[in-house]
Amino acid sequence: MAVLDIVKAGHPVLKEVAKPVEHVNKKLRTLIADMAETMYATEGVGLAAPQVGESLRIIVVDDHAGSGLIALVNPEITRAEGSQIGPEGCLSVPGYFGDVERYETITVKGINEHNKKVTIKAEGFLARIFQHEIDHLEGYLFIEKATNLRLIADHPEEKEIV
Repeated sequence: MAVLDIVKAGHPVLKEVAKPVEHVNKKLRTLIADMAETMYATEGVGLAAPQVGESLRIIVVDDHAGSGLIALVNPEITRAEGSQIGPEGCLSVPGYFGDVERYETITVKGINEHNKKVTIKAEGFLARIFQHEIDHLEGYLFIEKATNLRLIADHPEEKEIV
């Protein structure tokens, strides 16, 4: 496993609609493992393949509150209810936070790293993470939906969002 480089806002892959995955093979399982290692090494709670330069519909998430690592390929939200507004940041937009409105409860389907169909019901923070990462697969960054966008003090080198 390896820690991968995270591409930053302005990189063209972050604006593409990611390509569906036909079948998870050994190479993609390695990518998923590397994405998970990268997410944990950067203290993130989610990571999408476009964030590591791969235009593929793959995400990894872990809310650090009991969900454990969830890898999902070709994720699709099939049900959504309620509303929540909360702060978000992004590994591809370091130093910035903003408030984003998301669904409170969602159901997501996809396949796992072993090509098994899975359905996950998520609420609260875990639902927020899934929605944020799935947005990456559609070519959206949280800054396009955020209100009250702000730069945090320990990233003074970051001044402009592309």
